[in-house]
Amino acid sequence: MSQKSLITLLMIFCAAFTSSMAQESTSVFNFLNLPASSHATALGGKNISVIEDDISLTFHNPALLSSVSDKTMGLNFMTFMKGSKNGSASYAQHVGARGTWGAGVQFVGYGSMQETSAAGEVLGKMSALDMAISGTYSYMLGERWAGGASGKFIYSHYGEFTSCALAVDLGVNYFLEEKDFSLSAAARNIGGQVKAFGDHHERLPFDLEVGFTKGLGHAPIKFSLTLVDLTRWSSDDYYSAGKKTSAGRIFTNHFNMGVDITPAKLFYIAAGFNFRRAYEMKAAGSSHAAGLTFGAGLNLRRFKLGMAYGKYHVGAPTLAFSLAYSLQKTK
Repeated sequence: MSQKSLITLLMIFCAAFTSSMAQESTSVFNFLNLPASSHATALGGKNISVIEDDISLTFHNPALLSSVSDKTMGLNFMTFMKGSKNGSASYAQHVGARGTWGAGVQFVGYGSMQETSAAGEVLGKMSALDMAISGTYSYMLGERWAGGASGKFIYSHYGEFTSCALAVDLGVNYFLEEKDFSLSAAARNIGGQVKAFGDHHERLPFDLEVGFTKGLGHAPIKFSLTLVDLTRWSSDDYYSAGKKTSAGRIFTNHFNMGVDITPAKLFYIAAGFNFRRAYEMKAAGSSHAAGLTFGAGLNLRRFKLGMAYGKYHVGAPTLAFSLAYSLQKTK
């Protein structure tokens, strides 16, 4: 491992440790935990290690921006709760031989709804919106190592209440192409509120993740395993119907598994399982396909298209769609 790579890893874990020590018991801006990529959605909703020319994956790990083609634009849309709109847009461009910069925006619009008083009196209409604007830079630290960082401005308003925050995502990736092996670490949402909704400042949904993706030799199959929320292991964080979960359940709730099958070079089929979501959906009374995700994608030279299925609440399933296009002509 090069000195630059070691320094990058130490920065990620030091920042993660500092952030986790400063956290309070509640968090805001939890829309940042939603996947911003149809491929990540298909792989269980969490993936930081898939090496692919997919700009939407950089919302999950900024180091993956180094794998994106020059002058690429991307759009992502995900159905969520009834009446809401959830999506993202991004752009990437190469800088020199080793660098890539990008810009992106994520949003969840909840539409309009009735505003009522504490007594139930209808006061009128109100709207709600969550949004994050980001700037990202990735750099090839060596032949096999890439590092990246994203700076984010986060804003939410719910009726007359507003809040904003500043945050940073850090990521690193090691890719051994001859073995088809990718290993990543990411620390997401390191920062804090600049303006709180009220007098009490709440924490951001910090997440420390480690994951790998491994191909099976000449077989067109890749397996991914992602460990999430690695700074929260206490049983106090997991409840079901008022009861604490077992130690085994707490452990598996940090796992996210996925598999990619590429029957043709330009086409993939993906499936995944999110242990925590399966547990939470079953606890909420919805066991149908809880935790399971599916998807497929088309990867042409300049055009990418993906779609995926998942379930994030008991009301309805979620469908995700991704579209990307490179303005740079390839030889």
